[in-house]
Amino acid sequence: MDAWRGVHRWLVPYLLSGQRRRAPRPGHPVHLFLCIADHYEPRLGGASPAQAQERIGRWVEEYPKRFGEFRDGDGQPPQHTFFYPVEEYEPDHLDALAGLCRRGFAEVEVHLHHDNDTADNLRKTLTDSKRLLAERHGLLARDRRTSEVRYAFIHGNWALDNSRRDGRWCGVNNELDVLRETGCYVDMTLPSAPSETQTRKINSIYYAVDDPQRPKSHDTGCDVGRGPAPERGLMLIQGPLTLDWDNRKWGIVPRLENSCLQGGQPPSERRLANWLRARVQVPTRPDWFFVKLHTHGANEANMPVLLGEPMVRFHHALRERANRDPAFRYHYVTAREMYNLARAAEGGWTGTVNDARDYELVCGLVADTACEM
Repeated sequence: MDAWRGVHRWLVPYLLSGQRRRAPRPGHPVHLFLCIADHYEPRLGGASPAQAQERIGRWVEEYPKRFGEFRDGDGQPPQHTFFYPVEEYEPDHLDALAGLCRRGFAEVEVHLHHDNDTADNLRKTLTDSKRLLAERHGLLARDRRTSEVRYAFIHGNWALDNSRRDGRWCGVNNELDVLRETGCYVDMTLPSAPSETQTRKINSIYYAVDDPQRPKSHDTGCDVGRGPAPERGLMLIQGPLTLDWDNRKWGIVPRLENSCLQGGQPPSERRLANWLRARVQVPTRPDWFFVKLHTHGANEANMPVLLGEPMVRFHHALRERANRDPAFRYHYVTAREMYNLARAAEGGWTGTVNDARDYELVCGLVADTACEM
C-alpha cells in the first residue's frame, strides 16, 4: 500500500472536487495538451560515462524513428521535454539533446538535485546553469519582448521549497522566490504522491507566493485565471492526481493515478480518461485540458515503454479517437508551450492553439536557426 502513503494530505481536496471530476463526453469540445516532463538523468544509478552516453544516444536515434510518423492537429510531432540535471552537466550530453531539439522533437529545461543548500548558492547555481545552457548550447526559452533567458524547473527528489519534514534534498525555504528571480517561468515538479512532499492543492494550474519563514509555500495558491496574478507569484502546473477506480488492487482498493510514465505504468486510453477527468484547466478556457506527465526517461527499465510499442500504441489511439470524434483535438506540447497556453488562456485568448504556442516565450534556438524538423 506504498501508493497510499501520505494520501491524507490531499484526499480531502480530492473528495471536495468530486463535482468537477468528470471526463468529457464524446462530442464535448476538447483540446488536449499533452506534455511529457522527463526527469532526464543520464548518470542515474552511478552510470559510467559510456553508459550515460549510450542512454542519450538511444533517445536521439530512436525517438525520431519511432514517432516521426505521428502528427497532432497542428502538424506537430510528439514532443518531449528533457529536464536535465544541471549539477551533472556534461557538454556532450547537451549537444546531443540540442540536436534532437533542432529536429523539432524536444526542448530542454532545468532539473536540480541539491541538499543542505543556501539561497545564495542556489541563486548562483541556477544563474550559471541558465547562462551555460543558453549561451553554449542555444537551449532554454527567451521572452518575446525582452529576449531574457527563461527556464522551466523540476526539483530533484520532489523536495521543492524544502518540503520534506527532515529538510533533506533542499534546505532553502525561499526557493520559490529564488527560482522566480533567476528567470524560472513555471515549476512542473508536481504531483509527487506518494511522497510526503505532495501538496494539499492538486490538479491545478496556480500561482504560489513564497513565505521565506516557512517551507512548502506552494502547498496552497491562487488558480490561474481566477483573478490577477500575484506580484511575487510563481506559476506551477501540476499533472493529474486521482484515484483509479477502474484499476483496483485485489479488485477492491483503487490504485493511485499520479501522472507517471514508467515500466509498470504505460500510457493507455483508460489512463487518458483519468487524466481528462482530473480537469487540470484554466477556467477561462473550459475546452482546454492540460495533461502534464512525468517520467525518468534515462532509466533502461522505462525505455521499452517510452521508446517502444506502448507509446506507439498510445499515439495511434489518440489519432483514432480524433478521427472518431471531431470535437476531440490533441496537441503535443513542450513545457514552454504548455506555459504559454496557460498564460494565453489567462489572458482571454480566442485565437488558435497553434498561434498561442509562442504567446510569451519562444524557443531559444529560434535566435540562431529555428526549432524545425
